[in-house]
Amino acid sequence: MISSHVVFPCGDIQLEGMLLLPETKGPFPAVIACHPHPLYGGDMDNGVLLAVCAALGEKSIASLRFNFRGVGNSSGSYDEGRGEQDDVTAALDYLSNVKEIDGRKIGLVGYSFGGMVADAVAMKDGRVKQLALISPVLGAAGWAQLKEYSQPKLILIGNEDTTIIFRPFQKYFGDLRQYQVIAGADHFWSGYEEPISNKIACFYQDGFIRP
Repeated sequence: MISSHVVFPCGDIQLEGMLLLPETKGPFPAVIACHPHPLYGGDMDNGVLLAVCAALGEKSIASLRFNFRGVGNSSGSYDEGRGEQDDVTAALDYLSNVKEIDGRKIGLVGYSFGGMVADAVAMKDGRVKQLALISPVLGAAGWAQLKEYSQPKLILIGNEDTTIIFRPFQKYFGDLRQYQVIAGADHFWSGYEEPISNKIACFYQDGFIRP
């Protein structure tokens, strides 16, 4: 993979990110990775997202992970998920104009708080062609809306997760393939990074490379 530190605008602030491109010839499908809660140490170097981006690269899929406003060298300040939606939109704007990227094949992956933000953007931005969520922090309305989302989606939750109590939300997905409960995993996915990363990479490979 070819890794490049990038900076892109979001209104009057600047966001930093890390763009990973396969070493083969493009254009490539791409996935934007959204990190966990900024106030609890979440940033673009989160171990789960690093594993996901590495697994995507093995499938010849580019990735852009970035810091939300107020995190790392991204300017601005935390905005309770509202401004962070603008950050994701800015990342879509940036990635859509990278010559090595196929703008018709862009997806989002969000983890925890990042899952909530990615979900909100996917619902209103048609450039998002697939959506993968890891332990997304959603309320009942968010889960109901996600069920109706027509683009391909994958939702991963651990059955030991005490932040996302999955049982009340099973009524929205039942046994649908898009909703997977991983036995033994909690909200932090320690020790489960590789299997969930492979699931997400295969999900995007199936949608973007093997349609």
